[in-house]
Amino acid sequence: MKYLQAVIGLIAFSVLISACDDGFLTRTPKDQISSEEYFKKPNDLEAYVNQFYDDDSFPIYGAWGEDFGTDNQVSDDINSRLEGTRVLSDGGGIFYDDVRDINYFFDHYGKVEENADFEEYRQYVGEAHFFRALIYFDLLRSYGDVLWLETTVGPESPRLYESRDPRNVVADNIIADLDTAATYLTAERTDGASRVNRWMALLIQSRVALYEGTWEKYHDGTPFGVDNPQPEKYFNKVVEATTEIMQSGLYDIYSTGNPETDYYDLFATERYNYASNDEVMFWKEFNNELGQGEGSFRRQINYSMEYPKGNGITKQLADVYLCVDGEPITVSSQFEGYNDLSREQQNRDPRFEQTIATPGAPWMVYEDSVVHYNNLYEQLNTATDRRNPVGYVIRKGYDPRMENHTPQFEESPSIIYRYAEVLLNFAEAKAELGTLTQQDINNSIKKLRDRVDMPNLVLSDISNDPEWNFPELSPVINEIRRERRVELAAEGFRWDDIARWAAADELIVGQRPKGLKASQLDSDTYPVDANGFLDPYQDRIPGGYGFKLDRDYLNPISRSEIELSNGNLEQNPGWE
Repeated sequence: MKYLQAVIGLIAFSVLISACDDGFLTRTPKDQISSEEYFKKPNDLEAYVNQFYDDDSFPIYGAWGEDFGTDNQVSDDINSRLEGTRVLSDGGGIFYDDVRDINYFFDHYGKVEENADFEEYRQYVGEAHFFRALIYFDLLRSYGDVLWLETTVGPESPRLYESRDPRNVVADNIIADLDTAATYLTAERTDGASRVNRWMALLIQSRVALYEGTWEKYHDGTPFGVDNPQPEKYFNKVVEATTEIMQSGLYDIYSTGNPETDYYDLFATERYNYASNDEVMFWKEFNNELGQGEGSFRRQINYSMEYPKGNGITKQLADVYLCVDGEPITVSSQFEGYNDLSREQQNRDPRFEQTIATPGAPWMVYEDSVVHYNNLYEQLNTATDRRNPVGYVIRKGYDPRMENHTPQFEESPSIIYRYAEVLLNFAEAKAELGTLTQQDINNSIKKLRDRVDMPNLVLSDISNDPEWNFPELSPVINEIRRERRVELAAEGFRWDDIARWAAADELIVGQRPKGLKASQLDSDTYPVDANGFLDPYQDRIPGGYGFKLDRDYLNPISRSEIELSNGNLEQNPGWE
């Protein structure tokens, strides 16, 4: 990698920072089991990998939303990355406990061979490869180059003093791990709430390959680029993985034939069991009867959907939704304007109203043993109860029908992986390769639009949108990026998309999040721009976000790590 020639790996950072902790890399793993006592039978392997089935490995979607720190969703607090105000830390460290713990499995699982046939435990070996891929993908997204380790190492290992592996080498190793995972994991669809399967591994493989392929393409020639970029290699891998999932016939887009509610109902279902849902590939069950800590995923209650306050959807996202004629609001005669939210959502993609609460959307909360019904939009946009800086209230994932709508009783399941991402990854990779056909669109984007009764995307008839975020790119890439933003809104994909597209210059720098027309509200809590739209950060960042294009795409390494490396460790770009 041309911008970093570090001689001490990231695992070594932990050794250096933990120098006062004897045996950091030789400690017993966090579950307090050792190879002498364990790794004798398949059940031991299952119990060991269970520790990785947690919320760190599988962030879940909830009504609070997951797109903070992007142009989709904001709160009263300005995101420091977007503002460009992050600073180097003097202390702390990048701890890689999970890397050590997963490699401990690989060092010792072979002992089971003495007592069992491989077929009895191949699932758990596949899971270990799957989890190592997730762990390293998180490191890749955060820091770029990292030291790839496939075994546990002691503090004297010369491997710790080698250069960090270039990000594309790490990406290749992640993809290889997922190939192995897909080989060993069950090909059955399963209930989607207990253990990962082959199809989930292929989905994550497509996610990783799309991330690295677009990163290498759009960051080429910047401080974050790689030597000899090969984006097409990764795009082809995306197509390979997603095509296999699509051809399996195991998954489909959830639809009951009701375009006005199906998208909303997918995310807000009272005690719904996703095991029979065609679209949901992996989900988390919340069940009070199971109690805390029982099962790999069946534990704890769902706090995420109690009360959708404290944040809002931006005008930037709201404006992306097409009109029902399939045209953008900049050119469609069916757009009703901004003066009234009820009219703004008229004649729009039904996902607008199923994502953003419009006047009349119900709100309910269980307080003092009494169920209180109200109007969600009005309740969260009044002078006395104003908790939304942009006025657009998130509705997606909020279920007012819950019998006990309080964090003490909330049991709505949460989606982790869904088939819609498979279709979006497929379409984007094909578009990036320049091989996207109308039949490809029909097999992917059309399925998402059919659910909400929106016109199909027709390659030969894409209307020019003067407000496209990426006018230098092809119309089809702009429209596929639009579809991705709408379909996956508030599910936690947006920052990764901005980062891998190197799109902060178009979407972040100098921008401020805007809200709806302030004249609709009876409060002057937030500033208003010259056109009458809410402009909550106007006074605090008058010049807009100060995101640093040569720095803020990756996280910094702390000063203590730099100092303890005896000068062998270089900082990430822009953080010197």
